Amino acid sequence: MRVCGVMSGTSLDGIDVAVVDIQGTRIQPVAFKTHPYPAGVRNALLGVSTVEEVSRLNFLLGELYAEAILKTCRSARVPIKSVHLCGLHGQTIFHEGKPVKYLGRRIASTLQIGESAVVAERTGLRVISNFRERDIAAGGQGAPLVPYVDYLLFRDRKICRVVLNIGGIANITVIPPAGDVLAFDTGPGNMVIDALVRRLTKDKKTYDNKGQIAQSAAVNQRLLQTLKSAPYFKRKPPKSAGREQFGEPFVNELIATNLPFPELIATVTELTAITIAEAIPKFAVETIASGGGVHNDTLMHSLRAHLASRHLRLSSEFGIDPDAKEAIAFAVLAYEAHHQRPANLPSATGARHPVVLGKRM
Repeated sequence: MRVCGVMSGTSLDGIDVAVVDIQGTRIQPVAFKTHPYPAGVRNALLGVSTVEEVSRLNFLLGELYAEAILKTCRSARVPIKSVHLCGLHGQTIFHEGKPVKYLGRRIASTLQIGESAVVAERTGLRVISNFRERDIAAGGQGAPLVPYVDYLLFRDRKICRVVLNIGGIANITVIPPAGDVLAFDTGPGNMVIDALVRRLTKDKKTYDNKGQIAQSAAVNQRLLQTLKSAPYFKRKPPKSAGREQFGEPFVNELIATNLPFPELIATVTELTAITIAEAIPKFAVETIASGGGVHNDTLMHSLRAHLASRHLRLSSEFGIDPDAKEAIAFAVLAYEAHHQRPANLPSATGARHPVVLGKRM
């Protein structure tokens, strides 16, 4: 079956579309393309605050997702009629996987927007979306969901592997040769770095290209130790993170330190590297990395140093484009949902039991 996966993550850098052929456990990439968000859309998502904005953005993103799917297929000369199904993650604008007190109840919740009905209407595809809600209903945190696919793609029968994704948030999947998979968000990936670059550069860069800014300054060790003491890093998994922990208030506190801009970037880059490394079990033999963070040379150099003898490899060595892996993952999750197979891992999300994910359009 040919399936497309559509992913737009917390970094808000754009829409990733992957097309894959799936037969049983065999996953063959066919096409991949990233479509940057228009600046106005990106800014609207960062500042969304009213019901009207949520409703309008929901339908606007549906249009943008549909256009991205069609453009990806055209550029790769893949007939849209050859695609049977679409897995649509949507854009997360709120995620609170741990229950909080609300109106007399304890409620966990999550919200991804990007109207699947619009995608289905514009592309003619069957669309499966809203993957996180069923896991939350079953007592999980709705995240992480990609570990199921990590297990299919990267499990080794002899050694323990860790699959690392460095997106806006960094997350790991620990895959032992036997036994339960463990997965959780380690903390910020690119999100804090990118936010500081956007806020503090005069030329309005959106990211630290290859980590050049971080490389130009020394890490402020006092600030680093303060950041490492944040409550999130002390919590035991399962746990998930997002803008609620490392968004605008967190960035504002960093800016308020009045440290030189390059020093801030160097410090938060090191924070990402060290919190990832400290989360990876000592018994893991290999770490397989993907996500936009793998293009940050300073981050990857620091991560290799912290991991020492534990080998750090890229997913491209296994035939999976590091930029495409999460979009591929949601294609696979849609495929599993289409076949009515559970695809959450309770050991990763904390759910009471496995469930079939997604809503069908």
